[in-house]
Amino acid sequence: MCRLIECQKGQKLEIVKLHASSELKHRLISFGIMKGAHIEVLEQAPRRKTIEVKVEKMRIALRSEEAELIEVKKI
Repeated sequence: MCRLIECQKGQKLEIVKLHASSELKHRLISFGIMKGAHIEVLEQAPRRKTIEVKVEKMRIALRSEEAELIEVKKI
């Protein structure tokens, strides 16, 4: 297992745990980012400190600080 921020473009992952505050956790869940959800890393922009993921049919850009709080495993 690892953190989302450590993953590479094209990887398909399952979310294991959210280590976020209650407020951020609710926001992530509203996007479908929750325990058991399957996501795919679409892009990483180190300069802009963002990572773009696909959850079902939605594309979501997360800040690196947010991606650091999401524990995932490869599927």
